[in-house]
Amino acid sequence: MYWEKLSHDEITARIDAALAENLNYKTKKVLGVPASYLDEEQFYDDAPFLEDSPFMKTLIANPNHIGCHTLNEDSEPFFKGTQKIEVELIKLCAEEILGGENDAQDGYVASGGTEANIQALWIYRNYFIKEYKANVDEIAVVYSQDSHYSMPKGANLLNISSIVIQVEDNSRMIVQADLEQRIALAAKKGINYFIVIMNMSTTMFGSVDDMKRVTDFFESNKLNYKVHVDGAFGGFIYPFTNDKSTYSFTNNRINSFTLDGHKMLQTPYGTGIFIIRKGYMKYALTEEANYVQGKDYTICGSRSGANAISVWMMLKTHGSDGLKVKMRNLADKASLLCKKLEKMGVAYYHNPFINIITIRGKFISPQLAKKYSLVPNVHDATPDWYKIVVMDHVKQGVLDNFIIDLKSNF
Repeated sequence: MYWEKLSHDEITARIDAALAENLNYKTKKVLGVPASYLDEEQFYDDAPFLEDSPFMKTLIANPNHIGCHTLNEDSEPFFKGTQKIEVELIKLCAEEILGGENDAQDGYVASGGTEANIQALWIYRNYFIKEYKANVDEIAVVYSQDSHYSMPKGANLLNISSIVIQVEDNSRMIVQADLEQRIALAAKKGINYFIVIMNMSTTMFGSVDDMKRVTDFFESNKLNYKVHVDGAFGGFIYPFTNDKSTYSFTNNRINSFTLDGHKMLQTPYGTGIFIIRKGYMKYALTEEANYVQGKDYTICGSRSGANAISVWMMLKTHGSDGLKVKMRNLADKASLLCKKLEKMGVAYYHNPFINIITIRGKFISPQLAKKYSLVPNVHDATPDWYKIVVMDHVKQGVLDNFIIDLKSNF
């Protein structure tokens, strides 16, 4: 994993050059494009700060990145400059962070992790239908009870079944016996094709599924399955903190990933990333998008090129070495907090490679939860767990004060 860090001036120059390749609504004769630069009454393009703010400059220029630009096809030519940066971003994430081979992956910047996860379900549903003549009632999504709600949402939208697997209460690992029983029951009901979701950090616990154990079961039973990894939270921390991670494209059992920049990279909302091995995006082709050059392969259709720029900027601002230091510092700070909880006898769950700590609900009073904005696992019942996420804004002093207040509860 390596890419160089760029200076602010180098980043600005690269983005200025990309915008120069894009369509300029003010200088070109533009009659057919149903868009424009942002409204000048609110978003004036001569503000002095824009000179040193490449993201805001791109936002005002308003490039549309509709389509999937990693495919070897023509895309809308009006925004080719910033599209090239998105292609470079997908390549960097796929190859440097996720260990993919050179030019062997496709992808795009989505509206968020939810869209990216549903994009995967959509592709694999269509893959099984087209390649195996499967009926929708023969296809199911398999995921743990700790998985993100985008899985049942996607299954509902796509009219396919969900198979929800229990997890062990303390370790948050998938219960193997439950997996085997539920898959056997599904097979008896005529489900023959499985979209298996593996979590590279669950949202509530930061737990990482034991992928080998799960996929060994599917392999040994010769079941037809595809694996999508939900790395919406873990994708920009786990590969940097765990040198022995098997969550990469070097693992041939993995077919696609979701990453999400707005969490660990601190990019704006709307910066989810979907990455998949080449040869699969075609199953999401919308043939009817005739007016779009290169057609469309995405759920969202039109999307802001500025969001792709923001993720590229963050990766290039820190470089691979800088991000590794940053992510390991956050994980270490979380581990230090866990040591203090242990001394107090407070029960918690923590994956040492992730910056999430989830504390048993019985140790957290409603007042403490409110004071520190702790997030419960449920809002419509008494919470069993509360989570802390050690992000950049979480200073050590705040964590120390939390421990002091927590002690006062005993």
